Amino acid sequence: MAQPGQSSSNTSADEKQAARQKFQDVYIVVRDQLLDQFDEHGMPEESIAYYRKSMDYNVPGGKMNRGLSVIDSVAILKGRKLTDDEYTKAAVLGWSVEFLQAYFLVADDMMDSAITRRGQPCWYRVEGVGLMAINDALLLEAAIYQMVRKHFKKEPYYVDLVDLFHEVSFQTEMGQLVDLITAPEDKVDLAKFSLDRHKLIVIYKTAIYSFYLPVALAMLMCGFPAEQTNPDDPDYYKIALDILLPLGEYFQVQDDYLDYAGSPEQIGKIGTDIVDNKCSWCINAAIEVASHEQRAVLDANYGRKDPEAELKVKAVFREVGIDAKYEEYERDAYERISALIEKVPEVPSANGDSVMRKEVFWSFLYKIYKRTK
Repeated sequence: MAQPGQSSSNTSADEKQAARQKFQDVYIVVRDQLLDQFDEHGMPEESIAYYRKSMDYNVPGGKMNRGLSVIDSVAILKGRKLTDDEYTKAAVLGWSVEFLQAYFLVADDMMDSAITRRGQPCWYRVEGVGLMAINDALLLEAAIYQMVRKHFKKEPYYVDLVDLFHEVSFQTEMGQLVDLITAPEDKVDLAKFSLDRHKLIVIYKTAIYSFYLPVALAMLMCGFPAEQTNPDDPDYYKIALDILLPLGEYFQVQDDYLDYAGSPEQIGKIGTDIVDNKCSWCINAAIEVASHEQRAVLDANYGRKDPEAELKVKAVFREVGIDAKYEEYERDAYERISALIEKVPEVPSANGDSVMRKEVFWSFLYKIYKRTK
């Protein structure tokens, strides 16, 4: 049994790369199937070429952790190597999550007037795209349901897959709305900030689709019923939700802290949360304990496109002990999540082919515990 902070296997870098390549190979399959659907509807060649460019530009360029987590979770729940058909199905669900991520990012970049994404211009800034990116984002979302229909229409859990994607999309979009009205980049109002507001945004905007969704998809594929048929059975999905939402919150708090404390060499980017008026954990933790004078400095300097103002905010962060507060938060999060994982009942799925295993959750925790980038 893997424990937090440890790897569940001695997977080499070459094996990890091979796993990523195998997953990427399935992207080509699903992308071409989606293009075939355009062709079947008689769409002109120009639109097919554009659709392909949109998918290739926005979908496969990230870390793919969400999509790969679906495959990993299915394999853990089944407790064995997946058959070719099982792998393909799990990978299609994985790419469905990656398409969802791409849909969110294309739309989010337009709302934020962002410049770059993954080291290249944001899609709406690419020549010949512009406001067409709105429709491109909608097509990326629609692709999810085309993929799921093609590969899962005959499965008994097909409707549950569709329902899950719709519900998670709705929840994520609610989180995005709260984030946008709390921390618009052009209007700084720290009175709207709080640790409770930060937690709400993180859970709805990030944790549900990044952590819960991949596992819930794997559980559906492995025969865990979406609805309890026997009141004496464990509520499998609530168990997963109660663990994965705190995990997602922990991950985002890490991200916020590293944006402030990590060097560009360490995290691979320059932290911009302070100048971009982000409702990050750091500013909210500082506000909670800041003196009247320190709060005045934060109000005057947070969210300003000024290096000197950024330095003043960071000075207050140091004065209130953000580093120590983060260490305390991480210790507490680790202990709380570990305790929840230990209580997971390892019971068979309804079809008897899979088992709810604690390792599904340990695998997430040891990937992020004490991470530095």
